[in-house]
Amino acid sequence: MRIKITADSTCDLSEELLAQWDIALMPMHILMGEDSYLDGVTIHPADVFAYVNAGGKMPKSAAANLVEYTDFFEPFAKECDAVIHISVSSKLSSCFQNAKLAAGEFENVYVVDSQNICTGQGYLVLKAAKWAADGLTPRNITMRLQSLAKRVELSFVLDRLDFMAKSGRCSGVLAFGANLLGIKPALEVIDGELKVVKKYRGSLPICVGKYITDRLVERDDIEDSLVFISSCQPKPGCMDAVKAGLKKYASFKECHETDIGTTIGGYSGPGTIGIVFARKEK
Repeated sequence: MRIKITADSTCDLSEELLAQWDIALMPMHILMGEDSYLDGVTIHPADVFAYVNAGGKMPKSAAANLVEYTDFFEPFAKECDAVIHISVSSKLSSCFQNAKLAAGEFENVYVVDSQNICTGQGYLVLKAAKWAADGLTPRNITMRLQSLAKRVELSFVLDRLDFMAKSGRCSGVLAFGANLLGIKPALEVIDGELKVVKKYRGSLPICVGKYITDRLVERDDIEDSLVFISSCQPKPGCMDAVKAGLKKYASFKECHETDIGTTIGGYSGPGTIGIVFARKEK
């Protein structure tokens, strides 16, 4: 049985992983000025940072519409026995709703809400591709994904809050105060929504080291099969701090380094870095 795995571009998997596992992406729209771009295709985080730093307004993201999803699914539905699409969290975008409606036009297209973003979503996408390669049925894969979605932990540390402030996701006063005091907030996706879980103070590499310790130390509930290190133009010393923490406090069988894409990176800003793993199934 041939099962095609697809996802929204927000999953931020590397080109190497996408090619290796034959995963296709539905790009989000990035609205910048009067123009519309495709996430990861015609625009990347560096383009957003340059535009905003030059005085432009913060770009906005928009989900693909029903027709776009239908056109996207159609060739795969014809060529394959089944298509499984993993969407960005339904609480953060209308991607899931639109993809679900489009899937109704086909008998063999399944849509799963990742309840996550970035490589929190990507974690599910990669697992789905591996399960499909192992010969699991579409029903089995979707059931496993729905269970796994509740156990994936995505978190990251921001270097600066001005991009969040410009996007309206926090106040300018809060961003100014945080930058002035050297506060680096840690964010986590909880119940499908992005929330601040801790605030660190000091240089970014030191804050990242504390963050990794907090995420991993004295944890016996972490599934050790896979971890992602996700970053957006990481600052010197930060990647080393993450890798040192992973080596000291965990022992993952597989580790992938990925770049945070335009949809998320455009809001989080340069210097953002974090990890993604899953908790063990109870």
